[in-house]
Amino acid sequence: MNDFKRCIPGYTQKGLIKSFTNGYNLQLVKIKPNFDNIFMTDKNLQKLRQQIVDETDGGKFSKLTEKLLKKYSSTDREYVLNILTDYARNGQILHWRNFLMTDIIKLVNEDEANYADFFEWCITQPELTYWGIDGLLKTSGKQSYPALIEILKNESINTSIRAKAIKSISLFSRQAFDRELPKDPGYWKVTDLRIEEIEIWQKNGFQDGDGYPKPKTHNSLENPKTELEKIVSKLNRKLQAQRAKNPDLSNPTDWLVVADKTDILNIEKKWKLPENYLLFLKNYSPLNVFIDSKKYFQGLHLYGASELITRQEGYSFNPVTNKSIADWPKNFVVIADAGADPYCIDINEITENDAPIYTSIHGSGEWEFELYADNFLTFLKEIAEK
Repeated sequence: MNDFKRCIPGYTQKGLIKSFTNGYNLQLVKIKPNFDNIFMTDKNLQKLRQQIVDETDGGKFSKLTEKLLKKYSSTDREYVLNILTDYARNGQILHWRNFLMTDIIKLVNEDEANYADFFEWCITQPELTYWGIDGLLKTSGKQSYPALIEILKNESINTSIRAKAIKSISLFSRQAFDRELPKDPGYWKVTDLRIEEIEIWQKNGFQDGDGYPKPKTHNSLENPKTELEKIVSKLNRKLQAQRAKNPDLSNPTDWLVVADKTDILNIEKKWKLPENYLLFLKNYSPLNVFIDSKKYFQGLHLYGASELITRQEGYSFNPVTNKSIADWPKNFVVIADAGADPYCIDINEITENDAPIYTSIHGSGEWEFELYADNFLTFLKEIAEK
């Protein structure tokens, strides 16, 4: 039994040793390389592999791996994985060894145990541990829990990696070890690590939890009839695709939900909003909705009912002086922003249950608003289509 800092070519791990005191202990066994697939693979792919291995320029390397994934990942998945995992072990551009991990994890199938050895090795490498955690869970499932618990308990390991182990275990087991914590474990503190709670869970046999309930949505999202409902339904389909990439309900993002009645009452006390926008907030209130689009600078954050009032801070209201900002038009309510550039609905121009949307660039010394959309429905339709 020896401690290893690097992969030793020609060897693989037989298993993880429980003691993690001075690094990660691995049991290694000699393996015989399998060249069968290499001789069956087309020569262009073999050539591309050699180019990836030899390349020292990061920009060129990126284009080569992009070509590899785009052209061959669906037809030669296992061989592509062989290229990527080999580079993660031995590649000469060190930071790319880490960057490739997310591509490797995407290509590996659930419970594909023949890649478990690779991910067991990854969690012993400080630069690969963070993503290696997800790969090990994907290939080994519950069998990976003991090794990951050793990581999260190890005080010599970076807090963000220990937090990542807890976050990933929480998602996989549906246990709420990540409750009321930031979605990104990089923001967790040592005091956020619920180690004792996890140890009790371990003693009780790693039982699955109930997870988090889905936010409450309006039934018209599935059966739209009005113009507003049809536009919102289209936007919801777009957001569903985004949610599928990150199905984390501990801090739900990209949902359109039924608003809390108290939030709506507070809004109605403060402003007289056009009916279309008010109905949107009531039935389809954006919950952490962020539209990633080239149309909007740094993406578009669409406000929900729970945050609409507080989001006026810095625009119409100064929270430091607790006073209104004099040069802000009192008829403008900010309903979204793109990199702090506000999108406002003009509540003085309400016609036919709707109102125009204006925008301006922040940081230019004074606000210079221009018409962006004739009404809220037009604005919402653009968001749904882009």
